[in-house]
Amino acid sequence: MGPRTRLIWDDAFTAYNFGREHPMAPVRLDLTTRLSRALGVLDHVEVVGAEVATDEELCSVHDPAYVEAVKVASADPDRADPRRGLGTEDDPAFAGMHEASARIVGGTLSLARALHAGEIDHGVNYCGGMHHAMATHAAGFCIYNDAAVGIQYLLDQGVERVAYVDIDVHHGDGVERIFWNDPRVLTVSIHETGRALFPGTGWPADIGGAKALGTAVNVALPPTTNDGAWLRAIDAIVAPVVHAFAPQVLFTQHGCDTHFDDPLAHFSVSMDAQRRAHESMHHLAHEVTGGKWIALGGGGYELVDVVPRSWTHLAAIAAHRPIPVETEVPQEWRDHVQALIDRPGPKRMGDLPAESLPIWVRPWAMGHNPDHPGDRAIMATREAVFAHHGLDPWFD
Repeated sequence: MGPRTRLIWDDAFTAYNFGREHPMAPVRLDLTTRLSRALGVLDHVEVVGAEVATDEELCSVHDPAYVEAVKVASADPDRADPRRGLGTEDDPAFAGMHEASARIVGGTLSLARALHAGEIDHGVNYCGGMHHAMATHAAGFCIYNDAAVGIQYLLDQGVERVAYVDIDVHHGDGVERIFWNDPRVLTVSIHETGRALFPGTGWPADIGGAKALGTAVNVALPPTTNDGAWLRAIDAIVAPVVHAFAPQVLFTQHGCDTHFDDPLAHFSVSMDAQRRAHESMHHLAHEVTGGKWIALGGGGYELVDVVPRSWTHLAAIAAHRPIPVETEVPQEWRDHVQALIDRPGPKRMGDLPAESLPIWVRPWAMGHNPDHPGDRAIMATREAVFAHHGLDPWFD
């Protein structure tokens, strides 16, 4: 039997390119694939490309007029409509933008199809995770919302409950908004507070529409949140609500801009903690959905030291071949980075010294500290949504 994990990759994904000065440089994707290949990860997954999603597929969640506006800007960037979020500083228009963006959707959608057909157990598309794209406009470096299209496909096939967990440092606002009033979709976002970071949303009191109360779950953590506090938030929120919701499929978004080296945010999270978070999502999928798991990329703007390592860890975990954090980064990859970018790249697959591992995370069952800003954020979320799932916010 061949691999039961499928990974989406083709060099065509590097065409999603907002220009030389934009922080979302496509080289991060190429370097991730090169590192995964150098460490043997790609030997244990099925690697496939992706077709460009059709207009009908895109319009399962996007307004047809918006798709048409993207096509117009794609053919002539000078005609980009800023009212649709196109041609802006965050989302500059570029030739071929529609095809490049729709290919990302095509990749995630193909994983959803394969999962529903029983062809795979796990799917990885680190080119995806475009969680800020709204039904009617672009936002936050995201043109089309691949996660939402993939989830909607499953719902249209009769899947009754899908959970989406977002551990990007930015609030997963687009996916949340698209399914705001749909009780079949649980959206959970662990992010830096909107008081300090784009998009300025994702508050504990935001718990879903009138028909879906409790299905939007938001943890707004303070700037400088570190490994222990971040992982504690994931443990104290994600597992309880996902278990209670009992989804048939788990989508996760693994933006790695939580890292302390990321230039666009303010968390203090290590590679080692990110790896642990990836593992926790994998374990959760096996515990709740029988392993039906689609893992996406997302944000991440430290292009050499962070993104390639984090998403290589993600792919390796999905392949059931996790890479120890003490593993040395292959010299061939570091030589390529040196030649390409004139810097050597990281030496190891982790950040922390051996004596700091494993990362200790205080279980919620030990009680919470109301004077700790991270604990206050966690408790605010538990008090806002846990009762909707039959859970006690004070105790596990």
